[in-house]
Amino acid sequence: MKIVNTHTGKIYVDTDHRLEFLTVGDYGKENNIKADFLGLHKEINGVQHKTVDLTQKWVATISTQKGCPMNCKFCDCPKYGFYGNASVAEMAYEIETILKNETVKNTDRFNVHFARMGEPTFNPNVLAFARDNLRKLVAKYIEAKTIHPVVSTMLPKANSHLTQFVLDWCNIKNIDYRGEAGLQFSINSTDDAQRDYQFNNRSLSLAEISALAKMLPHPVGRKYTLNFAVTKDTVLDAARLTELFDPNMFIVKITPIHETNSAVKNGFDVTTSYDDYDVYRQFEQPLVKMGWDVIVFVPSHEEDSDRITCGNALIAEINQKTR
Repeated sequence: MKIVNTHTGKIYVDTDHRLEFLTVGDYGKENNIKADFLGLHKEINGVQHKTVDLTQKWVATISTQKGCPMNCKFCDCPKYGFYGNASVAEMAYEIETILKNETVKNTDRFNVHFARMGEPTFNPNVLAFARDNLRKLVAKYIEAKTIHPVVSTMLPKANSHLTQFVLDWCNIKNIDYRGEAGLQFSINSTDDAQRDYQFNNRSLSLAEISALAKMLPHPVGRKYTLNFAVTKDTVLDAARLTELFDPNMFIVKITPIHETNSAVKNGFDVTTSYDDYDVYRQFEQPLVKMGWDVIVFVPSHEEDSDRITCGNALIAEINQKTR
């Protein structure tokens, strides 16, 4: 096990288990989020790094698979390969390792993102772990006022169990966690051709995702999320999105595409997204005018320099061992 210290937390690199997982603090929503519906109206033109406080918000991002089979054009994770699903015990090991290696014993909010390496809907162990294990495991180590698990999915077309997984997760969100859990669909574009390129033709079409969205129960607590990782070239048509999805059921989250090696190699413009709100405003304002709740999340440069994106620390460790 190797621990890589970052500006906001730690990356755990376990080459034996083929797992990589991350713990970070948060800069505070007033520093890196614009969301008019939450009363956060300041445009974010770059995020200044500052010391984070895990007692306010603590985020654990864990791998649900050992590598990833999706092969997205903007992600470096495919370079690692794919070695199957993480077991319930292995996901517990990831969370337990994160909790044991901090001195913090209480936090207002402990978020668990099933969003590091892997596509979580391919792994039914995610459902069992979140429903039956996560809260008891966290309670062994810290007192958390809120435990908030989030599934982020790229909606793989090859997953014959996708619909059932998503519906099962909605029940966990709405019933087991009484609304205090999240579901995020990675959309990235309202143009199917652009999506097909980004997701290497492995994600459902927008029409198919829309049909799935119409099957979901009304969300308890916070709405479901449509995530758009954008560059200035992204197609995000507010009218088209409103045709496909219900703003009463979903919010839109806008983030930049991270500056990964693959993103640069495959021609994504990742050079202007951090410091210039103009990149975000062109997407945000038409959506707000059409009644959407929109969150614009802006990371700091430090987060990219820390290899905070999926698989990078594990790939670097493997490369170093094989030199």
